[in-house]
Amino acid sequence: MQARENIVSQAGESVANALIPQKTDKQKWWQQITEYSLIVIFVVMFVTMSMTVDHFFSIENMLGLALSISQIGMVACTMMFCLASRDFDLSVGSTIAFAGVLCAMVLNATDNTFIAIIAAVAAGAVIGFVNGAVIAYLRINALITTLATMEIVRGLGFIVSHGQAVGVSSDTFIALGGLSLLGISLPIWVTLGCFIVFGVLLNQTVYGRNTLAIGGNPEASRLAGINVERTRVWIFLIQGAVTALAGVILASRITSGQPNAAQGFELNVISACVLGGVSLLGGRATISGVVIGVLIMGTVENVMNLLNIDAFYQYLVRGAILLAAVLLDQLKNRGARD
Repeated sequence: MQARENIVSQAGESVANALIPQKTDKQKWWQQITEYSLIVIFVVMFVTMSMTVDHFFSIENMLGLALSISQIGMVACTMMFCLASRDFDLSVGSTIAFAGVLCAMVLNATDNTFIAIIAAVAAGAVIGFVNGAVIAYLRINALITTLATMEIVRGLGFIVSHGQAVGVSSDTFIALGGLSLLGISLPIWVTLGCFIVFGVLLNQTVYGRNTLAIGGNPEASRLAGINVERTRVWIFLIQGAVTALAGVILASRITSGQPNAAQGFELNVISACVLGGVSLLGGRATISGVVIGVLIMGTVENVMNLLNIDAFYQYLVRGAILLAAVLLDQLKNRGARD
């Protein structure tokens, strides 16, 4: 029986590998150039900022930079799978806000940190499951589906909180946001853990290969025996759970659940992923690229804050980065086709 399961697993892995488009030498060469160019851009930018911006390279600012990108980094890991499968999720910002509000309310009602965290993460998983089920089984476009849940979940957050921030009085829960190990805050450790876990899932498991295969050719994947619908549901379910965990950590850091938190968060996450080489057309993603994309986004925002650039101009810069990321994705796709 075990031998049969191993054979089936190996067969599924072989099929998934076969469905991922094989690259010619020229395409591999182009991919290496684009991947390494992103690293070079980040290194040049980082060195330049260290030499020209006061206090940028200080230990305090480096830890603050890592902390500021922790939520984006966590959610980018799961958004990577959504984009790689030709989908995306616009409801992550609302899920973060709702998870924080729900966690604060359950915590105030039960005075139990563990139950509050489990309730919030479970709610995020339910939101992700609904997104995935509607997209996979009802065949409704991901844009419409997640745009609708973005509004619904945000509205639920305002309704249950009566439009007000839900304060937290539990010292244990508040301590989570400030907890540190070896001088590094807990949110940073959680983000590093997400990078490792989802990097392994993408590169070393059938689940990751199936995701890339679905993004490369959904119909061929289905004909080859991959359960496309179930895989998509799992992708969104995990996305919702991880996003809710990010919302819990944010609530712990700001000591309250804010129904208006994380507005526009989804655009920052998608920008970081696309900037890191995750294709909007699906079938291509690397965890190293996502890490670099998150770092570039965080570094740019950190530098603008250090230079006291007006928040209105920061909107322009973030929009320009999103546009540049999409243009870079188009160039990569053309290079890969050529």
